Amino acid sequence: MSQFLAALIASGTILIIILATDLGRRRVTVMRMARSVIAVAVVIGIFVHSFPTQGNDLSLQLVGIGTGLICGLAAAALLPAHRSGSGELYTVGGLGYALVWIVLSAGRVVFAYGAEHWFAEELVRFSIDYRISGPDTYANTFVFMSLAMVLARTGVLLAKTRRLNAAPMTAVR
Repeated sequence: MSQFLAALIASGTILIIILATDLGRRRVTVMRMARSVIAVAVVIGIFVHSFPTQGNDLSLQLVGIGTGLICGLAAAALLPAHRSGSGELYTVGGLGYALVWIVLSAGRVVFAYGAEHWFAEELVRFSIDYRISGPDTYANTFVFMSLAMVLARTGVLLAKTRRLNAAPMTAVR
């Protein structure tokens, strides 16, 4: 399977699940939070075939995780939580939240396409210069970035839920 096709399937799957789970007014449930984490775990199982650690492979993968955490925190900031009159917890995912996920998912797909069609030679040169072992490292970096985004979003959602439970009838942004 090409790097582009793998990125398209992985990013598309995660994007669809996140948007289906979070857009609009949605009740906060354990299954809702777990669904996206499970989806990313499945994507990792399907698309991560090795864990390269040569040269700067590990560093690049850690950059992906760090970037994912930052982007996940940014996305979660755009997912306000509140308690309804009946006491149930809800979030409201709007356009800004969706755009963060769409732009980052599209970016991963465009990079994978570009790596095969637009800047393959430059990427090989970059990989040699910076001691990156190959396509698996880049693929892992983007999958780990997705996982970190989902985990950051889930962690913030859990924190908001706990704050709402501790201080009933207040909004948390």
